[in-house]
Amino acid sequence: MESVRWLLLLLLPLLDISAATPDPCELDEDDIHCACNFSEPQPDWSSAFLCVSAVDVEIRGGGRSLEQFLERVDIDADPRQYMDIVKALRLRRLTIGAARVPALLLFGALRVLGYSRLKELTLEDLEVTGTMPQPVGIQGPGLSVLRLRNVSWTTGGAWLPELQHWLKPGLKVLNIAQTHPLDFSCDKVLTFSALTTLDLSNNPGLGKRGLMATLCPHKFPVLRDLALRNAGIQTPNEVCSALATAGVQPHRLDLSHNSMLATAKPEDPGCVWPSALNSLDLSFAGLEQVPKGLPAELEVLNLSCNRLNRKPRSDELPKVGNLTLDGNPFLIPGTSNPSSIVPSGVVPACVHSPLAVGMSGTLALLQGARGFA
Repeated sequence: MESVRWLLLLLLPLLDISAATPDPCELDEDDIHCACNFSEPQPDWSSAFLCVSAVDVEIRGGGRSLEQFLERVDIDADPRQYMDIVKALRLRRLTIGAARVPALLLFGALRVLGYSRLKELTLEDLEVTGTMPQPVGIQGPGLSVLRLRNVSWTTGGAWLPELQHWLKPGLKVLNIAQTHPLDFSCDKVLTFSALTTLDLSNNPGLGKRGLMATLCPHKFPVLRDLALRNAGIQTPNEVCSALATAGVQPHRLDLSHNSMLATAKPEDPGCVWPSALNSLDLSFAGLEQVPKGLPAELEVLNLSCNRLNRKPRSDELPKVGNLTLDGNPFLIPGTSNPSSIVPSGVVPACVHSPLAVGMSGTLALLQGARGFA
């Protein structure tokens, strides 16, 4: 029992369910999902024992600092003594959020989880403080999916390579949103040899310069899906240049929910798109005409929910197998211009689309999406 208590002290003081509940933790009747919200002034951390049998665990710390736990947990203890306990856990998905977490505590938890069957880790609404320790011998979990949302790191752009050293190779999906900083130390970043999906959506300050700093050259050799929704992208050509510099060859590229210019900026050089690219999403981009400089050939091109006032001519489009134009003003009978539909030019069918979730207020206003969630 003392072993289990030590393990929980290390893993659990890290997660705020929005609604107040009599008990900080709740386990569903199927023992699948367990959620803890330690937002009370004097939280009962022992309630987390309820989550030991769960597959999907969500723990939030109520926005408090967890510095106190450094005094109660031996970070340097050999986690191999708890190996059998950790291996027996059903845990597959873990969310840690709403806390100010010392790096020593976070990475001590990752060491212990190295013996678990954890596959998905989400860190959100966290401030990671202090210096990250160097991994010695034991690596963290072998994750397939890592999501970071609204996470700040006091170590600057070195946080990603430092985090990589604490994880086993094999990460397939990486989602980074509203996380600072994004200007990685590319010379220290390890190659993501198995990463097929990179999602940098909902980083409105990213832009071309940030994208160039984030897509470290030759670090994403098998990347297939790249999402840049609401990422401050102004022209497709900006992304093309970043892909060429980084040597990235995605098959699918999502640039929806950006405030797009139809023509390339004068300072943007011409660019050759990756030959592997076959799907491009430019929906909800405020476009009044088809952008210049698109790939010559695509299997899928999504231009839905823009402000196109007429059907694009064939010479304006790439050779495309599946073209989507739904939700543009020219498809509404009797409409002569976008502004005659709603003040923003967005057709009503697009205003409440779930694709708009997470858009910035600026873009929502641009597209007349005041009803977006």
